[in-house]
This record gives sequence, C-alpha cells and structure tokens, in this order.
Amino acid sequence: MELDLGPEIDAFRADLRSWIAAHAPDGLSGLVSWEAALITGGRRTPGLDEALADPRYREWERELLEAKLVCPQWPAEYGGQDMDAVRVAVLNEEFARSGVPRVVRGMGETLVGPAILVHATPEQKAAFLPRIVSGEDVYCQGFSEPGHGSDLAAVQTRGVVDGDDIVLTGQKVWTSGAARANKMFVLCRTDPEAPKHRGLSYVLVPFTGPEVQYRPIRQMSGAAEFCEDFLDGVRAPLFNVVGGLNNGWRVAMTTLGHERGGRATVQHLRFEREFWALVETARKYGRHEDPLIRQQLAWAYTQVQLMRFSGLRTLAQVAQGTQPGPEASVNKLFWSEYHKRLGELAMNIVGTHGLVRPEGEDYPTSQWQNTFLASRAGTIYSGTSEIQRNIIAERALGLPR
Repeated sequence: MELDLGPEIDAFRADLRSWIAAHAPDGLSGLVSWEAALITGGRRTPGLDEALADPRYREWERELLEAKLVCPQWPAEYGGQDMDAVRVAVLNEEFARSGVPRVVRGMGETLVGPAILVHATPEQKAAFLPRIVSGEDVYCQGFSEPGHGSDLAAVQTRGVVDGDDIVLTGQKVWTSGAARANKMFVLCRTDPEAPKHRGLSYVLVPFTGPEVQYRPIRQMSGAAEFCEDFLDGVRAPLFNVVGGLNNGWRVAMTTLGHERGGRATVQHLRFEREFWALVETARKYGRHEDPLIRQQLAWAYTQVQLMRFSGLRTLAQVAQGTQPGPEASVNKLFWSEYHKRLGELAMNIVGTHGLVRPEGEDYPTSQWQNTFLASRAGTIYSGTSEIQRNIIAERALGLPR
C-alpha cells in the first residue's frame, strides 16, 4: 500500500531524487550502513566514526547545508526551508532509498529545536537555532537523575538566579552522547517551594569547562554510550532559560513528545534492514527451515510492516493538517517492545554461539548479542513501557486514572 500524495509531492520526490544523484559524492553510500538500526545504549555501528570523518561525508554535509537540507523543516530565517512534514517524510525515504545519510544534528534537531520553536522568544530562536543547523552546538540531554526513576518532575538539580545569570548545581544520569556534546539542555528546580511540576525551568547550558564533569557508564552490552554528569556551579545567562522561569515542565513535555514520536513515518526502514539481516543469520545457522523459527520471523516481519502502515497513517494525518497526539506513546511502546523481543529471537536463532563473546578488548559483543542486551533500554528511556501504557489509557482511551 502506498499513499497517493498528489502530483505536487510526486514532482518534489522526482526533483529530490535527481538532486541526490547529482550531488552525492561517489562512494558515499558504501562508507557504512547509514540506515543500520542504531540502538541507544548499544555499540555504535561499526565503521560509523570513520565514515563521519571521511572527506566524502564532509563534502556531502556542505552540499546539504548549501541546499538548506539540514533541519529543512525549520523556518528559512533560521537556516531551514520551511519544509512541511510530508516533504520531510519523502526526503527521509529518498535518502534511505539512495543509501546516503541525511545529515542530522542529533538532539539539537530532534529535541531541543522543537522546544525552542514552540516556546522561545524570537531573539532566542535567532541565537540558538542557526548554531544547531551549522553544527557549532551539539546538545546532550540533562533530564534523568539518580534516585528518581521515571518521575521526571522530582528532579533536584538546583537552578539559582544570580543577577543576569542562572547557576546550576546537581547530578544527571543516562546522558547519551555526552562525550560529543558542548551544550546540554537541563531541567532544573528553580523554585523549591512550588509544587514539583511548577517550580522547574528548562535551561541551555555550556557542557564544557571545569564546572562540568561526566563519567561513562558501562552497560551490560559492553558499550559506554551513557554517562553520569556532575554540574558544579555551571553558569548560563538568564537568556538561556527557554519558556520562562518556573515554566520548564511545558517545555520538557514538548521535548518528550518529539523524543517518543521520533521518525515514526520512516522508522520501519532501519528495522526492515535489521530483519533481513536476521533472516540471513537464520540461513547461516541452518535455522531457516525450522517451523517455529519461520513462524517467529513471520511475526517479526508483520510487526515491521505494522510500523510502516502506522507511519503512513501519521503521514496522512500530517498531510491533512492534523498533528498526532498520544500516538507518539503508541509508537514508542510498539517499537521498543518489538525490538526487545527481536533480540530474544536472534539469540534463539544463534543458539549456544550467543553465549560466547567475540575475541577482543573492551568487552566486544556480536551484532545479535548487542541487540539482545541493549534493546532492553528502549523499554525504559523516554518513559518506560508502563508509563506509555498509562498515557495511552488516560489520553487516548479516556480511561480513569
């Protein structure tokens, strides 16, 4: 099933396809599997760091910046081109089809940028958004804290106003990409006397200098992509408070909505690639003719196709001007629970081979060991599966609390 998006979108797709063919450097698509399923908390795709440092990737990045195809959904005045959601979805599809990367700005593009666009002043948008587009500012997230689990409103990191500045002191944890960031968006408590949801502020702070320390956390997958962070008097201008003092909860909810929704219209692409890799693994181990394995693989393929059709439904809503609501929680719950079960299926397929790690330093794991171990994090970060079920029950189904 394909959506008929009309002749205008068909023309846009054709033009974009021609542009990619004309501007993509030779060999770019073969540097690494750009659409490989990235698992938060797992090991980075082998060869990814080398590919990102390759001159062909840098040339591609320059081409995309010149064409305003980095953060293209943002307003033109801040470096984008006001691209609507339907065209962004088509852009993602065409980049994936061509095997070339869509240069993205990580959490700056997917989490901080949307919050700034919704809640910031025009002056703040002009100051922060172009630096995200250019890649000058790379953000990590300062939400979770030790001892509070999923109760985000219970954060204790303090934000104290000192003249024209705000000074932050506290500890954050489970920070992805801290080693690559020079900025952090922090949810902190600026009014300890107010009810816990009302005394919070959303602040953009420098993530460099002696006031900031972070330590990698080794996960059971062997990866150390998460960090714990220590903020000891980190100072930022009050100008960096997005949404106003003590109004951070609303801003944080905008961030979380985008984190849970993610790339719902195209996320099936990476999961489909991973599925076919697992089919090849089943053939390698002689399990492809086992009736039970075949049934479980058929289940997995069905789940990936359901993601695809769900993405098409989201795309149809956007095309009609309707913004998705609690569907973001449905999407997050669906893919995270699917991926955890896929990791279990993968280990069942490889059998006893999955009990032995590959040789090498730094606790290496195989592709399917990494999937099995790291996929469990997906049911926890961005709100646990239990929290997503509560949101769906209360906001989508209208059930009582």
